[in-house]
Order: sequence, then C-alpha cells, then structure tokens
Amino acid sequence: MSNDDRPEFRALEELEQVLKGLSSEVSSWRKRALKAEGEQAALDAGYDAVANRERILELESRNADLELRLTAARDRMNELLSRIRFLEEQVAIEEQAR
Repeated sequence: MSNDDRPEFRALEELEQVLKGLSSEVSSWRKRALKAEGEQAALDAGYDAVANRERILELESRNADLELRLTAARDRMNELLSRIRFLEEQVAIEEQAR
C-alpha cells in the first residue's frame, strides 16, 4: 500500500485544498476591506463640519430670501388677477349695454 492510498494522506490532501481555497477567499476579503477602508478615509478627509455648517446656514438664508420673493410674486400675481377680473367684468358690462 503506497502512501497515496492511505486515508490519512487523502484527508491531508483534501485539507490542503480546502486551506488553499480559504486562503484565497481571505485574501479576496482582505483586499475588499482595504479598499473600503481607503474609500471611507477619503470620505472622512473631505468632511469639514465647520464648512458644511456654514454652507447650510448660507443655503437656509438663501431659502428664506427666496420664500420672501415667492410670497411677493404670489401677492403681485393675485393683484394682477384681480385687475384682469375687474377689466373682464367692465368689458362684459359694456357689451351688455350695447
């Protein structure tokens, strides 16, 4: 009986194959983890809480200004609609009088 035929050696060969597969899988996961850590570090490096807060305050101020302008435009539009309705009524009255 040769060494290759013994069950212990076959089991060791199978175990070696499994360990090679596991080693490859662990290597793949390690590469992915390192890539993710690098991406996270890049995101963290670009995060500036003070600058972000200033930008938020600026945008909130602009939003408030736009809200005021929108309200003024809405009021002006309603005023113009009232004038148009009045003029339409006047035209209708003149047409009835003819």
